[in-house]
Amino acid sequence: MKKNISHYLEKKNILFLEASSKKEALLELIGALAQNPNITDKKALEDGIWQREKLMSTGIGLGLAVPHVRIKTVTEPIIAVGVSRKGITDYKSLDDSPVKIIIMIAAGEKQHALYITLLSAVTSILKEIRLREKILSSGSTEEIYVTLTES
Repeated sequence: MKKNISHYLEKKNILFLEASSKKEALLELIGALAQNPNITDKKALEDGIWQREKLMSTGIGLGLAVPHVRIKTVTEPIIAVGVSRKGITDYKSLDDSPVKIIIMIAAGEKQHALYITLLSAVTSILKEIRLREKILSSGSTEEIYVTLTES
């Protein structure tokens, strides 16, 4: 299942986040995804992410957040990864811990099965403490890409 992620994650969509707040972090990732031709409307992506966060925080605990959205202005699923070494303290994660790894998934409105598969793949990878630690200690986006796609 991990192999699937490599089809949707580009190295240029892996960021060491400068943000210190949830809003800034999500905007950095939205900005990265919006550069991709699979995203036809940045504003729709941004609105979709904020609507999802209003339902319930995507901070799932263990320093992880997986903001995700299915909207009609996404032609093919795409993933962005943000790493914050200092942690985002206002994320309102389920366990109240600062979020250090954010994986944003955007998929098309009618791509439900693939969307669920990607969510499942991402969360199963990040459950492994060894991989989370490897991501956080990585010196480059290339290392993070390899960790997420080949581990």
